[in-house]
Amino acid sequence: MYAQQDSPRLSVEAYLAGEEGSELRHEYIDGQLYAMTGASDRHGLIVSNLVAGLRPLIRGRGCQLFANDMKVRLRIAGQDIFYYPDLLLSCAADDREAYFRTKPCVIVEVLSESTERIDRREKFLAYTTLPSLQDYLLVSQTRREVWHYRRSQDWAAEVLSDGELRLDCLGIGLPLDLIYEEIEALQAT
Repeated sequence: MYAQQDSPRLSVEAYLAGEEGSELRHEYIDGQLYAMTGASDRHGLIVSNLVAGLRPLIRGRGCQLFANDMKVRLRIAGQDIFYYPDLLLSCAADDREAYFRTKPCVIVEVLSESTERIDRREKFLAYTTLPSLQDYLLVSQTRREVWHYRRSQDWAAEVLSDGELRLDCLGIGLPLDLIYEEIEALQAT
């Protein structure tokens, strides 16, 4: 997933300006850039399914849903960090920067072999420092499995392979059948 760029430390302002015109996306950790790689067809379908399922449910709630291209900004131990989650939902009216959000209530990462360790450890620890975050989902693209971490459960994982996952942020359920629609067909080919 990552290929560190050999460059001097960048300021947050220089990073944001560079990302605005860049064809390649980079995550930013305390002045260092990490290039993002492409995604598989399963990854893209899962993210699309989540957007298609969530979008009608958030209409009229003042929430904004973003897939792949909206950064989340964190400040941890004096370090600025910008990640590109696969999906983020922000319902805070005062969280409307043009190129990043700071108060998401749901973050989703679709796991791949190259990102799983980072998503499960580094990003989990970073994201759970956000007071606004209620739900963190790790979605497998190789098997029908979603790890649902919730603030209301002290970030203990609930592993789902069937039924419905209930998002605390919205008070709604989302069927796993919807998340994995068309994925089984791909695995059979």
